[in-house]
Amino acid sequence: MKDGGDALLRPGMSVVSMGDSFTEGVGDPYPDGSGVFRGWADRLAEHLADHVGEIRYANLAVRGKLIRQIVTDQLPPTLEMAPDLVTLCAGGNDLLRPAGDPERLARVLEHAVSRLRKGGSDVVLFTGVNIATGYMRGTIGLFARYYMNVRAIADEYGCHVVDQWSMDVLTDSRAWDEDRLHMSPEGHRRLALRVADVLGVPTSERWDEPWPEAEPVRWAQARREDLHWVKESLGPWIGRRLTGRSSGDTVTAKRPELTPLTKDR
Repeated sequence: MKDGGDALLRPGMSVVSMGDSFTEGVGDPYPDGSGVFRGWADRLAEHLADHVGEIRYANLAVRGKLIRQIVTDQLPPTLEMAPDLVTLCAGGNDLLRPAGDPERLARVLEHAVSRLRKGGSDVVLFTGVNIATGYMRGTIGLFARYYMNVRAIADEYGCHVVDQWSMDVLTDSRAWDEDRLHMSPEGHRRLALRVADVLGVPTSERWDEPWPEAEPVRWAQARREDLHWVKESLGPWIGRRLTGRSSGDTVTAKRPELTPLTKDR
């Protein structure tokens, strides 16, 4: 297996990101109007390129995917590319469904991690954010159990862990998109800095920089925002669950092959 730290971070290193909307970058669109999302993974790849000069990068993540879909669709091409580094976050969409079983999901995750490590890749795993409000209140215990398993898998296979659970800056509403499920551009930016920190990549900014003081939100405004969220985000999400559809049914990976990314882009 490859060494971590400075031995891993070298010019020409290869990076593959696997996952769902979290890794695709939903909530953080590129400003060119293309409809393509940037997200923490693309931002991390840019940090890596800035640090070593050039990397090769692929992002296979597709929104809405369940963990078995991610392993079935994304693991084989990742193993074929044999990257130096793989970021893998999966399971969140499963746990938002009634049949979500943290231990069963962990077994699927462990299978993928085992294959990646045997293939020689360093692996980055993630816990989630500790938010026990709103619609997350009833599921936070399931998520916590899953993340304990994620940590155990990381220990067993020598993986890097990005512990979002302890990132208090991500509990601020400004870290989240209007849909309250995906991170905002600022949330993605801070997470990219945190992953870089875990990998030992120097950055010129701090992921834990305190938020500016926020203006208080009046009750009436908060209720209007709640109603807008129910209509535009929660309602369509429930509709997809009831009809067996996914937001990623017609979406393909934005960067399916390893391609060069340089310091000057």
